[in-house]
Formats: sequence, C-alpha cells, structure tokens
Amino acid sequence: MARKILIWAIFYAATIVAASSAVMWEIQSYYFALEQPFFAPPAWLFGPVWTILYIFIATIGYRIVMAPQTDIKPILIALWTLQFALNTIWTPSFFGAQNLGVALIYISALDVTVLITMALLWNRDRISFWLAAPYMAWIGFATALNAGFFILNG
Repeated sequence: MARKILIWAIFYAATIVAASSAVMWEIQSYYFALEQPFFAPPAWLFGPVWTILYIFIATIGYRIVMAPQTDIKPILIALWTLQFALNTIWTPSFFGAQNLGVALIYISALDVTVLITMALLWNRDRISFWLAAPYMAWIGFATALNAGFFILNG
C-alpha cells in the first residue's frame, strides 16, 4: 500500500513541478494587460480549478501505469506523457513567450491528445475516463479562451 501511495505522490509531484513553471513570469500583469474575451472567468478561479485537475491528471497517470499489462498500455502511457508535456509547455508559450498563436497550437494538440486518451480509456478504465472528463471540459474552455485572446490581441 505504501508503494502505491508513493507512486501516486510521484505523479502528483510531477504535476506540481510542471505547474510551478508559472512562477517564472509576471502572469497577472500580462494577463490583465490583454484585452479579455467576454467569457473570461475571474482570475482567482484558475488556481482552485487547476489544483483539482492536477490531482485528476496524476491519478489517471497512476492508474494507467499500475494497470495490468495490455497491448494498449504503452500507448496510454505515451499519450499521458504527451498530454503532460503539452500541458506543461502551454504556460511558457502563453505567458513566457507571450505568443498566443503558438499557445493556441499547443492547447489544440492537447485537446486532441486528451480526446484520444479518453476514447482509449472508455473500455479499459472508466474511472480514469471520468477523471479526464472535467479536464477535457476545462481545456476545451481554455482553448476557446486562448482563441479569444488571440483574436482580440493578435
């Protein structure tokens, strides 16, 4: 049991490290300097939502790795790793490079990756599928938000 908790904690720690890249830039000043789409949520909402989603993302990764070996398991591990990389690189592209177009490409690729992962999880791990559903909903909304910022701010 302790080994399983340690493995899950490693997955969660990885999400925290990935999220911590946000402290490298003046996110608040840049974000509020942009012309906001009419549907932009209040800035305080992002922290709580991402905290919950990172718990879900870590749990999905844990469940994929701990699942019995199948022919699809390596593909699921690769997809989880790809979504994690795309999720991680979005922050420096949007806030660090301040390149809204490149950020939109990354988050669109993230959407496709998570949708493919969910399709493969449907018949293999319904818990992980349902943990991915709010993540997909949020990044779908974030994609629309990124597109809105790109349209309004070029």
